[in-house]
Amino acid sequence: MDTLTVFLAVIGLVFLVAGADVLVRGASGLAAGFGLSPLVIGLTVVAYGTSAPELAVSLAASLRGQADVALGNVVGSNIFNVLFILGSAAIIVPLTVAWRLVWLDVWVMIGVSALVPLFGRDNNISRWEGAFLFTGCVLYTLWLLWQARRGSTAPAAPEENSQQAGTPPVWASALRVVLGLALLVAGARWLVEGAVTFARVLGVSELVIALTIVAAGTSLPEVAASIAASVRGQRDIAVGNVIGSNIFNVLAVLGGSAALSRGGVAVSASALAFDIPVMIAVAGACLPVFFTGHRIDRWEGFLFLGYYGAYVVYLILDASRSSHLDSYTAAMIWFVLPLTAVTLAVVTLHALRRNGAPSL
Repeated sequence: MDTLTVFLAVIGLVFLVAGADVLVRGASGLAAGFGLSPLVIGLTVVAYGTSAPELAVSLAASLRGQADVALGNVVGSNIFNVLFILGSAAIIVPLTVAWRLVWLDVWVMIGVSALVPLFGRDNNISRWEGAFLFTGCVLYTLWLLWQARRGSTAPAAPEENSQQAGTPPVWASALRVVLGLALLVAGARWLVEGAVTFARVLGVSELVIALTIVAAGTSLPEVAASIAASVRGQRDIAVGNVIGSNIFNVLAVLGGSAALSRGGVAVSASALAFDIPVMIAVAGACLPVFFTGHRIDRWEGFLFLGYYGAYVVYLILDASRSSHLDSYTAAMIWFVLPLTAVTLAVVTLHALRRNGAPSL
């Protein structure tokens, strides 16, 4: 491994950290400058911007005639975003969840995720179905901005709405957002390249590299942005970034890739049988977790991280055709998943009895 690779990996990590901080500062400034809530900025500007690597990878693959890569990129990123990013951020600082995420945007995420197996039931997402999804992204974004301008989103805290002395002008905040996104994308690329090279030197198999480092690489901007936002107290941006990114990935990244590819996007039988249902289940798991106290506690963060680890282990066992796969799958289906479902159900019922549902 040459010195340049190590240097770029280190610089990539520095760019990720610096870019995340600059992006969150710029997004907070935009929210104050335009009178929008940090949540809306997180759902749009931050979420769409940090999904730029997924968009670049999927569009390039579709233009090269490798449209099936787009599906794996989107499904894998969406699973990673919820389980790993929200899990990690919640472990660092328990995250407060705005009511509109629970009652509106999470349902949108679940709904668009459910469209993937619906459109792909014939093992292909056609060009017109891709155009339909991409149009949905445009309409969803316009709806978010329209709601925000009409003041129909949940009211932010007074300190978030007030223009404090010394608040930078809008153009400066927008410049910070652009600079932060550029640093995130460059940093993610260099860090992934360095990590892959380092893993090969250590003798790690190409399979493990593909299932871990490369698969998570395009989501590194979301990781950095959400963790930086949670540390800085901008928890609406941290959670909104993940939910908005997942919606954008399905509607814009997958939809755009299918619309641009002559043959649409191929949907394999194995993806329909396992990975896509996991993506939908992960999206659905946000409802009880977000609803209980409208926050993601540390134990729920550990739960998310644990399930991401279990998902990666399953992928490795399945790809290597391990003899332990059947026993591992049985343990997950008959013990771990039911125990988790019962725990979340009890916690949710307790929260319902204590607080009830808010009137919309």
